[in-house]
Amino acid sequence: MDGNDMPSAGKCPVMHGGMTAIGRTVMEWWPNALNLDILSQHDTKTNPMGKDFNYREELKKLDVQALKQDLQDLMTDSKDWWPADWGHYGGLMIRMAWHAAGSYRLFDGRGGGGTGNQRFAPLNSWPDNGNLDKARRLLWPIKKKYGNKVSWADLYILAGNVAYESMGFKTFGFAFGREDIWAPEQDVYWGSEKEWLADSVLRYANAEDPASLEAPLGAVHMGLIYVNPQGRDGKPDPLKSAHDVRVTFKRMAMNDEETVALTAGGHTVGKAHGNGLESNLGPAPEAAPIEEQGFGWMNHKTRGVGRDAVTSGLEGAWTTHPTQWDNGYFDLLLNHEWDLKKSPAGAWQWQPVDIKEEDMPVDVEDPSIRKMPIMTDADMAMKMDPEYRKISERFYNDFEYFSETFARAWFKLTHRDMGPKARYFGPEVPQEDLIWQDPVPAGNTGYDVDSVKAKIAASGLSINEMVSTAWDSARTYRGSDMRGGANGARIRLAPQKDWEGNEPARLAKVLKVLEGIASDTGASVADVIVLAGNVGIEQAAKKAGVDVKVPFAPGRGDATADMTDAESFEPLEPINDGYRNWQKAEYDVSPEELMLDRTQLLGLTAPEMTVLVGGMRVIGTNHGGTKHGVFTAQEGALTNDFFVNVTDTENYWRPSGNGIYEIRDRKTDAVKWTATRMDLVFGSNSILRAYSELYAQDDSKAKFVHDFIAAWTKVMNADRFDFA
Repeated sequence: MDGNDMPSAGKCPVMHGGMTAIGRTVMEWWPNALNLDILSQHDTKTNPMGKDFNYREELKKLDVQALKQDLQDLMTDSKDWWPADWGHYGGLMIRMAWHAAGSYRLFDGRGGGGTGNQRFAPLNSWPDNGNLDKARRLLWPIKKKYGNKVSWADLYILAGNVAYESMGFKTFGFAFGREDIWAPEQDVYWGSEKEWLADSVLRYANAEDPASLEAPLGAVHMGLIYVNPQGRDGKPDPLKSAHDVRVTFKRMAMNDEETVALTAGGHTVGKAHGNGLESNLGPAPEAAPIEEQGFGWMNHKTRGVGRDAVTSGLEGAWTTHPTQWDNGYFDLLLNHEWDLKKSPAGAWQWQPVDIKEEDMPVDVEDPSIRKMPIMTDADMAMKMDPEYRKISERFYNDFEYFSETFARAWFKLTHRDMGPKARYFGPEVPQEDLIWQDPVPAGNTGYDVDSVKAKIAASGLSINEMVSTAWDSARTYRGSDMRGGANGARIRLAPQKDWEGNEPARLAKVLKVLEGIASDTGASVADVIVLAGNVGIEQAAKKAGVDVKVPFAPGRGDATADMTDAESFEPLEPINDGYRNWQKAEYDVSPEELMLDRTQLLGLTAPEMTVLVGGMRVIGTNHGGTKHGVFTAQEGALTNDFFVNVTDTENYWRPSGNGIYEIRDRKTDAVKWTATRMDLVFGSNSILRAYSELYAQDDSKAKFVHDFIAAWTKVMNADRFDFA
């Protein structure tokens, strides 16, 4: 039972044929079936804005200064239903913005504040997001006023910026451009646990090794952003917390200095809330009774607000003046000894052994009362870990340097998932190019495209070499954080040029040819790589009897090594590419699931995945030149043969070991082809088979070619935010 359950005793039975609750689905009988729904989430049916809505055009109508002034006014407009601590909502708004952005993880680029996902489950009900529903509801009058001219996603982050500015901090800048989603994300794996804050051992391959935290997760417990403030599994140990903090922040692409700056900067303002009993709180928003109207963690047993609020369970502020930007965090942390104590809610926290009354923060409601400051176990890590301690002392002794470092780290935290600067909008966008933004210089558009294509066609490169190289360059794109893609031609640079999935020897040969053509024609290498792929597809289509021209938009630039944070690109390395029928090693996730994951990151639909795989098989783009899934006697021709043969009932499939299958003739038992699971799935999965049968039809030969080209072009242009 949860807060949404209705008692049924004494009620009249009624015909109820719709599957109207998510506790059951039509697919629960087959839990291992591919979840193809992740490829169609956020479609037009869930989006009320309509296909013609353009958020960037709406942003042009926004009075940014008026919006910021309204946010500034909000900070000190305390409401009786949720009073502001010390009359200032700054700490609450910063926590909301932080927790929206801080869910980002580098491994797959998912999470982050770029979609406004904090208003939906599961994030709206994470224990670590306790009472942030109040922050979002406080923002509603402002969102209502400005309407579609500002997204919730932008508003959350901007509210955090304005909160800091209202307390005397100079931010590094702000960019608009985050578009809202309208339903919960279905693609993000947050962990396998079935309970909040379950034992951390469930996330570690080795409980003693913080680095063994399950990838791609960025938090040590289900329902947290990073680490348990009381210590791993609620057991205080600052050095263990230091290890956990270092791992989790690195997974968010933060180094040690950024980590200390963010920890200190986040705890310079605001407070933790634990002056009461957690048992008095109602359920989280997603499980709350209907009369709560989206509010969660409501306390109907005691006062439960203001000084009596309970959120994390810890109780107290970190600094003497929690509504102003200063160096008070390091002053207290480094200049006092600290003892473990229990909060009124029973949470472990650290309190100073001895402190002057004037150094204690005042009560949030009565300034005549002084309260004991606190530190979490993660805060104590900034003092006890030797490397963190060095950085903390440096910041303590140079407040300006700390402020600048925090400003840059806060900007990175809140903008890391937005992708390149081409997606930034607004008057406060910093001019400086930052390496984590993966900058790419503008490319030339004035060259003769047809002349370049002619040189490529005469270069002696094979269809396979041209198409595979273009694909490998573009397939790194991920729509989660808009990183990767063909623009920049980073396939020429470390680490990409050496990735096993890119076949380094073949790649080097092809690049030498294409770089020469780029040099001769004035085109960028990035453009020539994509053009070569297009030439290969046009040749393959012609072999199949279809004359086509693949769309192309010039203007890609060539990044340099100095523009590339090589380490941050390591997570983009493909370990599986179903499109080229390759997998780096055996994993505990099936090859077809890994293919599906890559497809979702590429922003492709299930039909687009189907047509691309079928086309690339017959073109002959398999990694290493294997023949698995090449179900055709006309390799190199863009035919629908893959689908014709994968759906042919005159064949049967038989495992032959090592993840390989034989396709045999039912009459002769002769082996006709070999295949992987990434081929078989297009005949075995009922949804994918439906698409395969469509493309196998006699009247689909031309449709198949045109659909393939449309999907191909979508991948090649996925990162072209310069003209999107």
